[in-house]
Amino acid sequence: MGTIGATGTATDPAAVDTPPLPVGPADPAFWRLPAAERAAAFATLRGLPGPVFFGERPPKGPGRGFHALVRHADVVEAGRTPAVFLSGPGVTTPEPARWVRLLFGDSMVNLDDPRHAQLRRIVSRAFTPRLIARVEDDVREVAARLVDRVERERPEDFVTSVAAELPFQVICNMMGIPEEPRRAILDQVNHASEHTGVARPLRRRLRVPGRGLLALARMQGMVAELGRERRRRPTEDLISALVTADVDGRRLTGRELGAFFSLLLVAGVETTRNALAHGLHLLTVHPEQRALLLGDLDGRLGGAVDEIVRHSTPIIQFRRTLAVDHRLGGPDGTLLRAGEKVVLYFASANRDEAVFTDPDAFDITRSPNPHLGFGGGGPHYCLGAHLARQEMKVLFRELFTRLPEARSVGEPDVVPSNFDHRVRSLRFTF
Repeated sequence: MGTIGATGTATDPAAVDTPPLPVGPADPAFWRLPAAERAAAFATLRGLPGPVFFGERPPKGPGRGFHALVRHADVVEAGRTPAVFLSGPGVTTPEPARWVRLLFGDSMVNLDDPRHAQLRRIVSRAFTPRLIARVEDDVREVAARLVDRVERERPEDFVTSVAAELPFQVICNMMGIPEEPRRAILDQVNHASEHTGVARPLRRRLRVPGRGLLALARMQGMVAELGRERRRRPTEDLISALVTADVDGRRLTGRELGAFFSLLLVAGVETTRNALAHGLHLLTVHPEQRALLLGDLDGRLGGAVDEIVRHSTPIIQFRRTLAVDHRLGGPDGTLLRAGEKVVLYFASANRDEAVFTDPDAFDITRSPNPHLGFGGGGPHYCLGAHLARQEMKVLFRELFTRLPEARSVGEPDVVPSNFDHRVRSLRFTF
């Protein structure tokens, strides 16, 4: 099992040498613990003098592992020092295989400058004021349509009927995906992402990756074909803007377009759907916060959305690789060596007692709220942060204005994952 051990070297003033945790975050068993036990373990780690190194078990091999960055300041430092903390080798656990990246293209989250900056400029240029205004109108229309359906059909699962549908439909509308293939694309997204960061029995672990890669290939093939069509006959959607944009003589290739669309769907749909589901449940089990919100929807929604993101932290962690030797926190900090791995635990940083008063409390009036739910800053700060906030505000405004008694029923069905705080289903009523 992963345990706390020494970090740095014997002469390192910030080295940590403590008794082991019963189980640490390198072990899949850690992510099956109750949420309160995981939170307590991270609180223990934050109280130590420096980051702790966790060894990973086979098949990773001996000597492999990572330093766990659990404090807010450390995660921010890693995010804002991209020349030291590289994304290129891969930010997920496990890192994507080289042949997979060659076949499907690199996601922006797995790139460093100058390639990352070049792709980000192309994408940023495509988000014209006209496109942004149209997306804002679309969010309101989709949210209203979903609440119409909730009133009419009274579905039982908030995730499939509302939380997943809103960001998926908004992104498909924004990209210009025709209605006909959307269900097939959503099926491929679910197959491609359903086991990310999830511990599974060996037999299923050997079988599922092929299924996920096949789903990814099908999805990217659909989008690449749309990209070829829009190059010939551009419209006013995002795909057209991405494949016709000319930034420093560059535009997105078909493979880059597929990788970007996959990122949009997995990052944009999964994270927003999970935040919406956690948000409804948090507002149900904290009736005093719900009463505050409903008493002043327009005034409280912004703070409520940021507190939901902080408290639930939809993306739990990302990985980085040291480009050079670096002392974390300054000249007297822990020495990290070139080639070593660190894991940025956003879920722990968002409960850091040094930054947040009473960090385990859910408080929609929390101000300031410098949470890291959209990343630790720097060039990899989430491109979709504004859209995600807008989707959440619009949906909750529509839901609670029309159905003020909307609430979750029972506990959410949460997937034990070390990557995202995923809600499989959440029963609700009104």
